[in-house]
Amino acid sequence: MLPLPRFWSPVALPTLAWRALFLLLLGVITTLALVPKPPAQISLGWDKLNHASAFATLAVVITLGWGRRWLRHALVLLAYGALIEVLQAMTATRSAEWADLLADGLGLTAGLLLVAGLRAASDRWRRTPR
Repeated sequence: MLPLPRFWSPVALPTLAWRALFLLLLGVITTLALVPKPPAQISLGWDKLNHASAFATLAVVITLGWGRRWLRHALVLLAYGALIEVLQAMTATRSAEWADLLADGLGLTAGLLLVAGLRAASDRWRRTPR
């Protein structure tokens, strides 16, 4: 019998799912950032909170999909946030703001800290004798 490809292993499937979710989120967030008027139903009520929550989510998902390289993830996501601001500056209906990039950075920091805390708690729980 032929062995299954590596990506079909039970360990790799969750990683692929997180990576696919990350790519889907990138598409959704990019679209929402560049459409003339995003739907009001998905807003959290404050633009900066929208930015922070989007980037916190991206930080969690990228870390679960690509491992513990948190500094690399932070730089990639900050560059993505800057790219969004540059693209918004090129549109007639959106504007670029430094405060948006700051909110992105705060959100991704919160997401990375959340994953780090959850991993530490999980490691501690696994080492606890039963």
